[in-house]
Amino acid sequence: MMLLQIEDIHAGYGEIGVLHGISLSLAAGEILGVLGRNGMGKTTLIRCVAGLLRASKGTIAFDGQDVTRVPAHERARRGMTTVVQGRGLFPRLTVAENLEMGRTAGGAKPSRIEEVLEYFPRLAERLSQPAGTMSGGEQQMLAIGRGLMTHPRLILLDEPSDGIMPVLVRQIAEVMVRINREEKVAIIVVEQNVPMVFSMTDRCVIIEKGSIVAEGTREVVSQSEVMREYLAI
Repeated sequence: MMLLQIEDIHAGYGEIGVLHGISLSLAAGEILGVLGRNGMGKTTLIRCVAGLLRASKGTIAFDGQDVTRVPAHERARRGMTTVVQGRGLFPRLTVAENLEMGRTAGGAKPSRIEEVLEYFPRLAERLSQPAGTMSGGEQQMLAIGRGLMTHPRLILLDEPSDGIMPVLVRQIAEVMVRINREEKVAIIVVEQNVPMVFSMTDRCVIIEKGSIVAEGTREVVSQSEVMREYLAI
């Protein structure tokens, strides 16, 4: 069953077009990697799926329902959660308060803080600490934990390795795979970090100038001309 279906999406900012006919699908419980260089449209795609940016053309269906014109807060209540690049935390609020904000964003669903802390034990040690005083890796863990508080069916993860030490990047990738396997949560991870994406998923797409220029398994994508030219690993 396809959880997410994107058909011929066009989007941009003002008169500047960024996405030019993106189409892709995501099965329930699948992890999809979206690779590409800066400025190629990866974050714009995430914003469209999340409802933070309206598509000028095309359709987005979630769980069999057209959500192309559904606002972001309603998509969150239906089971989408977005972990934005830069984390988007409330720096003066504590870890516990940031997690509670996530639960509220999901429609005041039952708390699952104990499960979140099991995935990220570091947060349990810092519940009373202001989020803005933590390291970049700890803040990313908190941002993902806040998203989990919404009881999501789909996690949109935008540049999770940005500004984080490699050892924590690996840990976060491992936890996301664990969450996917244990909870059957679908994940779209947008990244420039090719090794991280390949460690998390078997299926990837590459976006170049607002269009998908390569897609398929890790093996297929890694051997594509665009990978060799722009994203050599």
